[in-house]
Amino acid sequence: MATWPLTRELRQGLAACLIGAVGLSSLSGCGDASKAGGASGVTATSPVKSPDGKKVVRLHFPVAESGFDPVTAHDLYSSIVIDGIFDTILTYDYLAQPAKLVPKIATEMPLVEDNGKAWTIKLKKGVSFAPHEVFGSNKRELTSKDVAYSFKRHYDDSLKPVWRFLTDGKIVGLNAWYDAGKKAGKLDWDAPVEGLQLVDPYTIKIVLTKPDYNFGYVLAHVAMAVVAREAVEKYPNDVLSHPVGSSAYYLKEWVRGQRIILEKNPNWRGGTWDFKPSGVNAYDEVIVKAMQGKPLAQIDRVEIYPIEEEQSRWLAFKNKQLDVLNMPQSFIKQALPNGKMAPDLAAEGVRVQRLLDTEYTYTYYQWNDPVWGGADLHKVALRRAVSMAINRDEEIDVIRKGNAVRAEFLVPPGVAGHKSDFVPSFSYNPALANALLDKFGYKKGSDGYRNTPDGKPFTFKYTSTPIALERELDELYQKNMHAIGIRYEAEKEKFADSIKREKRCQIMIRGAAWIADYPDGDNFMQLLYSKNIGESNNGCYKSAKFDALYEKSAQLPDGPERDKLYMEMQKQFEADTPWTLGVTRYRNQMIQPWVIGYKKHPILLSEWMYFDVNMEKGK
Repeated sequence: MATWPLTRELRQGLAACLIGAVGLSSLSGCGDASKAGGASGVTATSPVKSPDGKKVVRLHFPVAESGFDPVTAHDLYSSIVIDGIFDTILTYDYLAQPAKLVPKIATEMPLVEDNGKAWTIKLKKGVSFAPHEVFGSNKRELTSKDVAYSFKRHYDDSLKPVWRFLTDGKIVGLNAWYDAGKKAGKLDWDAPVEGLQLVDPYTIKIVLTKPDYNFGYVLAHVAMAVVAREAVEKYPNDVLSHPVGSSAYYLKEWVRGQRIILEKNPNWRGGTWDFKPSGVNAYDEVIVKAMQGKPLAQIDRVEIYPIEEEQSRWLAFKNKQLDVLNMPQSFIKQALPNGKMAPDLAAEGVRVQRLLDTEYTYTYYQWNDPVWGGADLHKVALRRAVSMAINRDEEIDVIRKGNAVRAEFLVPPGVAGHKSDFVPSFSYNPALANALLDKFGYKKGSDGYRNTPDGKPFTFKYTSTPIALERELDELYQKNMHAIGIRYEAEKEKFADSIKREKRCQIMIRGAAWIADYPDGDNFMQLLYSKNIGESNNGCYKSAKFDALYEKSAQLPDGPERDKLYMEMQKQFEADTPWTLGVTRYRNQMIQPWVIGYKKHPILLSEWMYFDVNMEKGK
């Protein structure tokens, strides 16, 4: 297989060549792909002519992946791949709105008893891991023992796990098992855990320390995917490069930051496409008509290309080298003028799916930073002033081309616990921000920039990736900071490097985003829980008051009682201002006409399990 032969300039500016250049498709050159004619709604043929006759789908990531170990992968893009390789106990209905849990490797939904404390799960028989040398020539069946082992791996400190908060303190005996292992200097993987009861090879009973009717979301979370102990022990220091799962795909090839190739797992158990229209989206009827009764996982090979620059992604899609595209912000008006499909794209049968993602962006201030972090009143005033100085409306209108709304509450729209009528206690007001800084002693020096109350110069040092969108945000933030007399510095580094540093609380200020792992407010409120520092609490925020409120809320189901706690948590958040909330983005999925049955799901990650492509030869 050819390595990446293009220069950086060509990779970014001439992306029409970049996928064919790596030798993974039969496209002969830029702009040489077959036309996919036909009006909207007409099934077109794909320009890809796979030499081996396999159905291929070509996708992109906007940033590079980090690796494929469910326990350590924190970024969305690695998790998408993990979701295609590994199985979770539960998953989500492809079409249901709101999102609905359904069995994946469970035979049925778990039996929940003892007021939500006992969860009995029956596993399907005949679920086998993908072929691998550690299994010899034998099929290796997934059992309840694998589920228990996979849960325990989140307590292996040597891995630097990032998802322990999903089960920490929740399963009877699991933390005690972990503590005993720490004391002994080695975890005993074979020691029983009271709350992980292996009833038989196909049944596991999970006993919780407290009632938790939302535990089903944990069982569907990609981090809780089931792994094989033999494969982990074969690569103790490099599991992320050697994922061995039991879902429909396995990792065929991985060139870091360049391409990820997944192929159909020959041991996969199979399944049948059987979903009902949501009743919310009219296009569901079209999907059901096209897909009902087909085998799941119609796609034979999934090719994923990290393409950081927006122009490169857009050109690759227009040249028919990507099958689905999350429409880049910079080209929204070109592709969707006045909110309608551009005539040239409509003539080719390209369609768009527009939805408000269950997510938001935010800018965090490192809580341990001597200037920006901590609960001292003058530091709170600094963060509050910066929050009032950032012009989110300009970001939405100019940078995001109207493709977002302001994020104002800690639980975003579409997620249980969201408060649609909430009004924040402060908003964009640079004049008030300047007055606040003056009041708390951030006086301007002879250079026109402010110093700390003890007279030292300081900077708003913002860490981000070196891509066009972030450069536009740099310009906006620099203008906003200069308007209140604060120095601005842009620090650029790779996305994966930033993730590593922020887990060690080493970044001063960074913009981040959180997309719902499950459609419940707990998934967002836990971002500020101090026990999640090093995992999901990226700003390393610490507040005893917030922690106490969170711990109470975590024991309650969605409802008025929990909503009251969420309001108190929001007030504490605003009082401390450890973040500046950003925006919730619209997703405009551009879909080539030969893609059949595609629908972006708000929670599911590997949608390629559920759609098809027309791979007939071109006309």
